This record gives sequence, C-alpha cells and structure tokens, in this order.
Amino acid sequence: MGSIRRIKTKRRTRDLDQVKADLKSPRHLAQHKGLKAAEDLPGLGAFYCTECAKYFSDSHNLNEHRRGKNHKRRVRMLKEEAHTQRVADAAVGLGTDKRRPRSSEDGPDSEAMKDVEH
Repeated sequence: MGSIRRIKTKRRTRDLDQVKADLKSPRHLAQHKGLKAAEDLPGLGAFYCTECAKYFSDSHNLNEHRRGKNHKRRVRMLKEEAHTQRVADAAVGLGTDKRRPRSSEDGPDSEAMKDVEH
C-alpha cells in the first residue's frame, strides 16, 4: 500500500488554484521555479508549461504537449470559475437571499412577547 501512495505523490502536479496564482502573478511563478535547481530539471528548466506545471526536455516535446488533449483539458479547467463557499451554500439552498439569517429569538411573535413582558 505504501508504494502505491508514493507513486501517486511522485507524479502529482500543482493544483488548479496554485496554477491560477502562477498565471496571475509572475512573482508567484518565479518563487515556485526558484525552489528547484535547474540542473535537476529536464532541459535545464527552460521548457515549462505554466498551465500544466510540467517541465519538458526540448521545445518539440513542449509543442507536442500543447497540442495534446491533456493540456487542452487543463486549460479549459483553468478558465472555469473556482468553487466558493457561497456557490456551495446556494447549491444546497442556504444563503440564497441577501437578508440576514433569522435566529430563534427573532420569531414572528418576538415583538408581541416583548410587549407582554413589559
């Protein structure tokens, strides 16, 4: 079981939110690239697909990758809006209106009860 987990994490690419941050800010991408030594990377780190966060050995392999199905799928996924908590709540039926949520004390008879107590 341990060997399967090791293989899965070995080939793991960066998540979509990390790649979106790379595309928005070149500083974020430079920080990620700075973590790895160029000597250890394929093609000395010169051929990098930003959308897929993968290094390639030469420009031909990079161009072939960009024409492929996996790259195009990843680009399409990056164009979609990220899921937020507000969207998740709306899907379940919570928080769809802009009014403040009513607490248990704010029942319809709460005003009438205040008048009776005084």
